[in-house]
Amino acid sequence: MRGHDLPDAAHKLAGEAEEVLNLAYDRSLKIATAESCTGGLLASLLTDIEGRSSSFERGFVTYSEEAKCELLGVRTELIERYTAVSPEVAEAMVLGALAGSKADVACSITGFAGKGQDPGDEPGLVYIAAARRGSKPLVEEYHFGDRGREGVRHATVAEALELLAEAIRQPAP
Repeated sequence: MRGHDLPDAAHKLAGEAEEVLNLAYDRSLKIATAESCTGGLLASLLTDIEGRSSSFERGFVTYSEEAKCELLGVRTELIERYTAVSPEVAEAMVLGALAGSKADVACSITGFAGKGQDPGDEPGLVYIAAARRGSKPLVEEYHFGDRGREGVRHATVAEALELLAEAIRQPAP
């Protein structure tokens, strides 16, 4: 996905976001998001849909490690042990979003949209977690490659919407 593909990709994402909101709305569920490398793109898509955006409860944009700890309750030791871009931190973020909101289901995203700060940071490495309150979080790892920040962000949000829909479809605990 390069710059010239983004308008079509963005249109497709809007349709997928509407489907997720319809799922949540039909089940009377509220959604929260906790985003790092997508910078609020998922929350923005979910609040753009007229008539269904009431199913969105809140979003956290926690780009820095400090924000993850302060706003979502991610333990500093967890980040030090596994790094901020890890399945462990993605899971802690989604649980923190549920704990810090009145949402019934949440999705978290952490990763590298572009080149990271350290030599071993893999561009396009992303972890997404989704959870329904009281259920075990679903956590997935993605390798989108070095396709540019916008390309990685759009690909990430597309996958996040799918995982969020899966969590919404889970039976109530």
